[in-house]
Amino acid sequence: MADKRKRHVPGFKARVALEALNESRTTREIADRHGIHVNLVNSWKKKLKGASPQIFERNLKRDDKSKEAELYEQIGRLKLYLDCLKKKFESVE
Repeated sequence: MADKRKRHVPGFKARVALEALNESRTTREIADRHGIHVNLVNSWKKKLKGASPQIFERNLKRDDKSKEAELYEQIGRLKLYLDCLKKKFESVE
């Protein structure tokens, strides 16, 4: 029966990729130390290199979406508050 594939958590992948970027050891040594294949080390290292500029960029679209969601939430609360006040004043009249 075939072995199941190992699933590695992102933190582990990042640590291994950073260790490979540091280049204090060879990829073979890093792979042997962590019990993984050399190709994994190289691919994680490549992904980290490719994603590193995006880490330092500010994502304005995400900020705008979170502000928009917050504003819609506030509008909803204010509408509920206004409806409650209308009902209260209708019953007083």
